[in-house]
Amino acid sequence: MFTYTLAFIQRKNEILLVNREKKPWMGSWNGVGGKVDANESIMDCIMREIQEETSIVVTQDQVIDKGYLTWNSFDANGHGLHLFLVHLPDDFIYDTPKVVDEGILDWKKIDWIISFDNYGVAHNIPYFLPTVLCDENRYHYHCTFEDRALISVTKELIL
Repeated sequence: MFTYTLAFIQRKNEILLVNREKKPWMGSWNGVGGKVDANESIMDCIMREIQEETSIVVTQDQVIDKGYLTWNSFDANGHGLHLFLVHLPDDFIYDTPKVVDEGILDWKKIDWIISFDNYGVAHNIPYFLPTVLCDENRYHYHCTFEDRALISVTKELIL
């Protein structure tokens, strides 16, 4: 459906985020993901992107499809992406911070990520990440931007 994927990789009460070097969300902390290649499934894409960007190899049973995120306009190619949650074992060792092509990877506490007082994460994450983490359902989250400012985020259950 959409040409991009985004995953939030969870270990205990932390998420592995990347402080992005490139648009969109340059300079902000965000999940890991990227563009779906021709003839590639979204599951294959997110597993490939996770390995390329973090060197972490995940299996399909660790990756949970959480729906998708769309936006009316923003400094990004396309208008939507597929959302995933990845659960790693509590004792998974992955040393950070780590500099990669996409930016800087680091583990961040969930409470820090979803705080509306935190201007360092992609602005829409606090609106949808709590549901992604705690609700088993899939949702369509739609973000409305006006002059690059986030105006609203709506949530609709995907049946």
